[in-house]
Amino acid sequence: MHRFFFLIGFVAFSIKAEVRLPAVFSEHMVLQRSNVAPVWGWAEPGEKVTVQFAGQTKSATAGDNGKWMVRLDAIKDVTVKGELSVKGKNTLTIKDVLVGEVWVASGQSNMAMPVGRCLNADEEAAAAKFPQIRMFITKRNAQLKPQADLEGSWVVCSPETVKSFSGTAYFFGRTLHNQLKVPVGILHSSWGGTAIEAWTSIDVQQESKQLGSLLDKWKNKPQANQNRPANLFNGMIHPLIPYGIRGGIWYQGERNSKTVEGARLYAHQLDLMINDWRRRWGQGDFPFLWAQLPNYKKRSVDPNAISVWAHTRESMAKTLWLPNTGMATTIDIGDARDIHPRNKQDVGRRLAGWALAEFYNQKDAIATGPMYTSHEVMGSRVLIHFDHAKGLKVKGAGDLAGFAVAGIDKQFHWAKATISKDGVVELSCKDVSKPKAVRYGWGDNPEVNLVNEAGLPATPFRTDNW
Repeated sequence: MHRFFFLIGFVAFSIKAEVRLPAVFSEHMVLQRSNVAPVWGWAEPGEKVTVQFAGQTKSATAGDNGKWMVRLDAIKDVTVKGELSVKGKNTLTIKDVLVGEVWVASGQSNMAMPVGRCLNADEEAAAAKFPQIRMFITKRNAQLKPQADLEGSWVVCSPETVKSFSGTAYFFGRTLHNQLKVPVGILHSSWGGTAIEAWTSIDVQQESKQLGSLLDKWKNKPQANQNRPANLFNGMIHPLIPYGIRGGIWYQGERNSKTVEGARLYAHQLDLMINDWRRRWGQGDFPFLWAQLPNYKKRSVDPNAISVWAHTRESMAKTLWLPNTGMATTIDIGDARDIHPRNKQDVGRRLAGWALAEFYNQKDAIATGPMYTSHEVMGSRVLIHFDHAKGLKVKGAGDLAGFAVAGIDKQFHWAKATISKDGVVELSCKDVSKPKAVRYGWGDNPEVNLVNEAGLPATPFRTDNW
């Protein structure tokens, strides 16, 4: 009996003593270029661990909890590739390691939606011969407490594998790869039907007075749940921190668009999550981009119709006040009958366009379509000024659509809109002699057709806070 327990203890100690790495450090991985790259894992307390890659040798000693970490010096050369060696009492060798651009991709079902369900899936798969694009696909995992590791693996992009990739993340990464000519790694961690509060740490949410009622409804539900606050952060984001990344992309919001109150709260929640991730990653205000919700549901001809989705879009646009953020407007590429529009190619390209223009300084890249900056009332007319509006035009045939104005009675009427000059739209309405407010694209599925020279759509907006 005593010998039996001795053997169990010996085996457990031997397993614990072996150097181990998180799942994200595995074959086909991509390290972030031009930034310090943290590498970490576990070993016997006090054990010396040595990491070697691309001519660098870094060592650390495992702490009392068995955890160790080294930081590889920044590598600018994207042609570097090879093996990453981790040596303690045992040696681990990770093969086929590249250096390039690494982004986290997260959110709910529209981020999770695979290439296999996107437009022209067979054609996209046949053309997906990009061995320098890799995606780390994370297994779904809701946890009550922050986890040290998760299940997942790096997959090399090929015609045989790409249909399992997140469509939005793949088309984003493909655009970066084609434009920058560097390897691209995507850490994909998403789960359909989930709320933003599940992806944010519990600490910052408990500190927020605005989220009290949201947290309270989970008090008597002790089980882990994919929509419980922080449970997906704990299981699917925390284990990836502080892997070296360039930035993050986000496609979520549908779950939080059930009421106007929830949609308005989203501005606070998105702000909270971005700052939370940035602080924990410890890599400064890294770029963070999101897809604004697309057009969806039946089109209404009433400019006064209540729209929860319009409020969520507004909350998303408000979050652009944070530094190094960007937003892909998708108001023209949704599907009235499907909450999962199949055109993820344009979503990925638009996210990448903002990244290329604003963060990679690509001169020929265009970040976004027209965005409202200001307006001026001139009698019965209103002049609307836009940024990112070079080559302002109407897409397709017909008149400029989607604008409504209201007077002091707060009742909106459709306006006659014309492009008066580059970056300026003039509005008038026979039903409103003294305009007080303007809205554009304010609805679940509005009729909109204002674009810039790149064909990118104007972002919906309103000038009132009614």
